[in-house]
Amino acid sequence: MDNVIETRGVYRHFGEEQARVVALDEVSITIERGEFTAIIGPSGSGKTTLLHIIGGLDNPDRGDVLLSGTNIADMSGNALSDFRRDHIGFIFQAYNLIPVLSAEENIEYIMLLQGRPAVERRERVQQMLSMVGLEGLGSRRPGELSGGQQQRVAVARAMASGPDIILADEPTANLDSRTGIALLDVMRALNEEQNMTFVFSTHDQKIMDRARRLIVLEDGRVVDDQRR
Repeated sequence: MDNVIETRGVYRHFGEEQARVVALDEVSITIERGEFTAIIGPSGSGKTTLLHIIGGLDNPDRGDVLLSGTNIADMSGNALSDFRRDHIGFIFQAYNLIPVLSAEENIEYIMLLQGRPAVERRERVQQMLSMVGLEGLGSRRPGELSGGQQQRVAVARAMASGPDIILADEPTANLDSRTGIALLDVMRALNEEQNMTFVFSTHDQKIMDRARRLIVLEDGRVVDDQRR
């Protein structure tokens, strides 16, 4: 199989001595291309820390994190930033859109940083807007869109550059149930039709119900790994 992510013995702690908290304790997992996976567990189990380390937003104290064969645990600075930009898409619960830019400009932004030609960027933006059901709304700024529409823009932005993997940290947390379900249906369709690889960190039962794999963390360790 084509492995997108592989972690080997990842360990991460915060604080020192009596205040030391072990967030991840020798975590080893493999994510294959095309998976729709949820990392779940109680608060404080290490879900978000693991997602951040997979995405290069944090570094492990020890262990390896291979993204498409490259060990990002050894990278830092501009090299890591550029690698994240080109290989990883992020979706956050707070959307993290740039408020002064339109939906189209938010989606285009990563491709602009990559130096892609203008014609290619425009075509890709319209393709992404269509995929997430936002045709005709590209000129609106985030403040002119509903929460669900903003998160769809965030999904489109995450996918626009064709990353190896899309990491979503509680993407439905700020959405009502109906809007959350509609967004998840969009992401599941993109997973099935475009073979996009999604990994979620979540408490949301709706995501768990739709995931084809559940990785369960408890006290920083993987205690269950279910494929469905």
